[in-house]
Amino acid sequence: MIRPGAYLMLLSLFLFSCKDKPKGLPFLQLETTEKIVDGKTVIDSAFRTIPAFKLLNQDSAVVTEKNFDGTIYVADFFFTSCPTICPVMHRNLLKVYQKYKGNPEVKLASHTIDVKYDTPSTMKAYATKLGVEGTQWEYLWGSRDEIYALAERNYLVAAQEDKNAPGGFVHQGYLVLVDKEKRIRGAYDGTQDKEVAQLMSDMDVLLKEYKK
Repeated sequence: MIRPGAYLMLLSLFLFSCKDKPKGLPFLQLETTEKIVDGKTVIDSAFRTIPAFKLLNQDSAVVTEKNFDGTIYVADFFFTSCPTICPVMHRNLLKVYQKYKGNPEVKLASHTIDVKYDTPSTMKAYATKLGVEGTQWEYLWGSRDEIYALAERNYLVAAQEDKNAPGGFVHQGYLVLVDKEKRIRGAYDGTQDKEVAQLMSDMDVLLKEYKK
């Protein structure tokens, strides 16, 4: 489920960052903080970064944030039995995988929100059916608390269990672009072809930034 309000919040944050950074892709601005310096109130701001984590991938191998060092990557949240937006999201994300397959500077990270059903072996079968080989596209499993905290606090993607929703969960279908410093540089509706095309265009821009 895509929630427009959250998207508008993200958009406003991106526009704020664009004002400060007119060249290249924008940064997603974290909240500002106030502190007292020499008796005066000073407002500090910092760019959102993805914190340390420890999860398992589709091969039951431990994956941490260090597995993404030196790469830009696209993150999303899904579940394998999702009957609504996930199949569309991952058909579109497959285009990204196919374009950058074999590029050591690019990875994908799909986090399951159905941690009871989506075991690593279940996700392995899902990935194989989709045509995904190796671990350039990581399918990630962890505790409910860790996965949901990463989604909502760090990637800014809403996800929750809802017995009345198709499949028992509601979540946003954003594809989140993260740079080599683990800063969020964009969020794209994974159900929309134009948004996914823009994601790939922005990935090319970001990769070029690192070659300068």
